[in-house]
Amino acid sequence: MGSGKYLIVNADDFGQSPGINRGIIESFENGIVTSASLMVRWPAAADAARYGREHSDLSVGLHVDLGEWEFQHGTWVHCYEVVSVEDIEASQNEIARQLANFQEMTGRNPTHLDSHQHVHRSEPIRSFLVEIADRIGIPLRDFSEKVRYCGAFYGQTSEGDSLPTNINRDALTQILSALPCGFTELACHPAKEIDIPSLYRDERLEELKVLCDRQVRESIERMDIELCSFHDLSRPEK
Repeated sequence: MGSGKYLIVNADDFGQSPGINRGIIESFENGIVTSASLMVRWPAAADAARYGREHSDLSVGLHVDLGEWEFQHGTWVHCYEVVSVEDIEASQNEIARQLANFQEMTGRNPTHLDSHQHVHRSEPIRSFLVEIADRIGIPLRDFSEKVRYCGAFYGQTSEGDSLPTNINRDALTQILSALPCGFTELACHPAKEIDIPSLYRDERLEELKVLCDRQVRESIERMDIELCSFHDLSRPEK
């Protein structure tokens, strides 16, 4: 790859539900999504993995899932907990189990690593996932020299308040216009329908519309941004 602007549009939560799967697939086939992060614990994960096997141009990474938290009355409370992130041994065992499940379901290593609600940004999860990423030779979100992470296309604050103006066409175009040279991963969370309890609901439906907006793709072309995936990180320069 050269020294231009390369954009990986990565959809999180692949496999969490049929409605999310359909939104990610539509965004890939008819929009600008080029990559997805698979949650292996959920019932729709097998269908997502099957789609990934059948569409090798879609890079698929592992979305480590240790739980979900909601901000209520000034504090964070669990919506669900897989293991305690404070329990180092339990967390490491669960992450290893999810990686093994990913490899079995997809028939290959993940192209990248990240985590639900970014639990890997803090210890003790961070060091363990850095070690796995280094061993496999793949980028870990926020800790890669090759790929800059951008989470600006998101319709809520960090405490769960709605920010609908963050996920319209103009907002995405503004993000695109500010991309630096090199590889950027832009995270997104599209869905075709909301079929599971989720803190992020109607925003997913709006994201799908924007990601499939013809004018967004035209803006990408006009700005001379090349859509790519995590596969392209290992390809020789043009």
